[in-house]
Amino acid sequence: MKISILFFGMARDLVDNSSLEIKLPSKSTVASFKEFLSNEFPELQKMSSYAVAINQNYATDETLIQENDIIAIIPPVSGG
Repeated sequence: MKISILFFGMARDLVDNSSLEIKLPSKSTVASFKEFLSNEFPELQKMSSYAVAINQNYATDETLIQENDIIAIIPPVSGG
């Protein structure tokens, strides 16, 4: 299945791209997607953690990814 990935902040810098389209196996979860990202973009491991949003909603590791989903990789943010 085809999905779009949007990278923000430090994630964008680490993969040197702001967006990509990729293919994943059907019935992929956020956890398996994170494993894919770690293998494809080892530089992402420099982030201590990151959030994943699917179609503008935060997702858990168990969330199933669907065809044509837009997945955002959101690094940790701090404020003051």
